[in-house]
Amino acid sequence: MVSWDAFAAAAPALAEAGRRLIYRTETGEALLASVRGDEPPRIHPIYVALLDGRLYAFLNRSAKATDLATDGRYALHTHQDPAAPSEFMLRGRVRVVGDATEREPVAAGWYFETDESWILVEFSIESAVLGERESRDEWPPRYSSWRAAAVAGLDR
Repeated sequence: MVSWDAFAAAAPALAEAGRRLIYRTETGEALLASVRGDEPPRIHPIYVALLDGRLYAFLNRSAKATDLATDGRYALHTHQDPAAPSEFMLRGRVRVVGDATEREPVAAGWYFETDESWILVEFSIESAVLGERESRDEWPPRYSSWRAAAVAGLDR
């Protein structure tokens, strides 16, 4: 698994399309799927941001935060625009960021006010999939994908 920067270096076109879809509404938005043990996945709308080559989210203390702190696996999917329904998906593991020197700059530019009750996570990327469609009538999507195993030795 790698940082967003390492992913972007290995698959620049895919990363740029993903960035465009994450920021489709100017605010980074996505759906987060988290898992815990044998329980079914949980799906949550969240805000995300790409800062200094890393993909972050602040999560309130909730089931999704507990899932990620306990298990770490995630899937992230961008919201879809019905008129141009391209989609971008990531899978990997999160790292809970506890270091104040990393946390403070992320919090300073966040979409809403955070405090110590919010948990900051960084998404490490194992795989990415882009499904491109110009309109709702275009089917099937044109898929492209990338896996971290293909770039062994990059930033982990």
